[in-house]
Amino acid sequence: MASIRQLHQQLISKERSAVEIAQEALNRIQQLEPKVHSFLCTTSEQALEQARQVDAKIAAGEEIGLLAGIPIGIKDNLCTKGIATTCASHILENFVPPYESTVTQKLKDAEAVMVGKTNLDEFAMGSSTESSAYQVTCNPWDLSRVPGGSSGGSAAAVAARECPVALGSDTGGSIRQPASFCGVIGMKPTYGLVSRYGLVAFASSLDQIGPIATNVEDAAILLGAIAGHDPSDATSLKVDIPDYTKLLQPELKPKSIKIGVIKETFGEGIDPVVVEKVRQAIEQLQNLGAEVQEISCPRFRYGLPTYYIIAPSEASANLARYDGVRYGKRVADADNILSMYTKTRAAGFGAEVKRRIMLGTYALSAGYYDAYYLKAQKVRTLIKQDFENAFEKVDVLVSPTAPTTAFKAGEKTQDPLSMYLGDLMTIPVNLAGLPGINVPCGYDDQGLPIGMQLIGNVLREDQLFQVAYAYEQSTPWHLSKPPL
Repeated sequence: MASIRQLHQQLISKERSAVEIAQEALNRIQQLEPKVHSFLCTTSEQALEQARQVDAKIAAGEEIGLLAGIPIGIKDNLCTKGIATTCASHILENFVPPYESTVTQKLKDAEAVMVGKTNLDEFAMGSSTESSAYQVTCNPWDLSRVPGGSSGGSAAAVAARECPVALGSDTGGSIRQPASFCGVIGMKPTYGLVSRYGLVAFASSLDQIGPIATNVEDAAILLGAIAGHDPSDATSLKVDIPDYTKLLQPELKPKSIKIGVIKETFGEGIDPVVVEKVRQAIEQLQNLGAEVQEISCPRFRYGLPTYYIIAPSEASANLARYDGVRYGKRVADADNILSMYTKTRAAGFGAEVKRRIMLGTYALSAGYYDAYYLKAQKVRTLIKQDFENAFEKVDVLVSPTAPTTAFKAGEKTQDPLSMYLGDLMTIPVNLAGLPGINVPCGYDDQGLPIGMQLIGNVLREDQLFQVAYAYEQSTPWHLSKPPL
């Protein structure tokens, strides 16, 4: 499928209609879903109706925006009015939201065409999209492997060209890691840049919604459409949103950008081929005009244990509302209200969600709060300080996005600690509230994509897009497609 700008040009020149473009996406989904399993549901009727409205505007000679008529996939933890939002969990299998999330409302206002809701790890808890209660999504590059997670459905849908762009959410790497595994662009914005209203909460101080796309410009266009202050979200930032596409140039001005290579991210536990390809990408950035130096973030390695105290603690509080009373599934054969609570939660939640609720409840319990949760928050501050010190010397930081390429489905389901290590590189960025982007930078010997992570200072998404675009345009990786 073509890029957003190419599709827009086809629409305004009347070379193709919005209905034809939407139908192409729906046909592609129908053709590939038996293999890829990236969508939990498709919204064909609504998509075609939205497309018809765009065609009517064009026929009437009215101007349309860049996203008008563009097919888009929406991760199924974003509330969509009148359309089931399950979070890939049995406990929400019958939940149809009575309201629209802010980001999906903004896309509706931009006349984008939603083609369906994408699969995810249950309640966005996981790194492989295997903890979904409904289906396991496959990696389009190798159907025996995982697409990463938790936004694996969105990343796989974009990689398989089922839709040009999709929305994901990122709590500890859930946009960037699957983008790396699937060979696409994935951007996690600065915390608070995009409203979380209508995003089903996992860990409220970490969650952010962001774009997944096949190219940097499409990600920049989509972020520009969903970013901005929202009075419905108390953590939403009051900042002006620039046109992120304006700085996109195929080359960097000589010595205009200083890039820091985080030395702690190239050590033990990182696949040698990942190190090699990311090092080659850094060399290419240097050739494009960037100044490169090594930077130390000594507390970077503490990100993983810190996250797995803070995130489960927030999750245990957020998921307390799923009790069979207000909404969601309710087990009918309970003897009393306490029995109904426990039976409903036991039947409704999967193993990974239960594991994190138990971890979080323990860390917050009397006698352990100071030893675990409070200490983790102090370490979080130290990690943030390391980044602040680094950004006094450089503009952008670089690391691998994931320690390995995509692993086989089922390989790590019985070893949660090994699964958690997949987010080693991405978690510290969420803890510090910074923006990060995955850019494909090559393939391993088996043809599996490898990703480079670029990390920016607070609200410097423009700079990240600038560097990512210059690298993308100087390499062939964004032109490759999976062999489907």
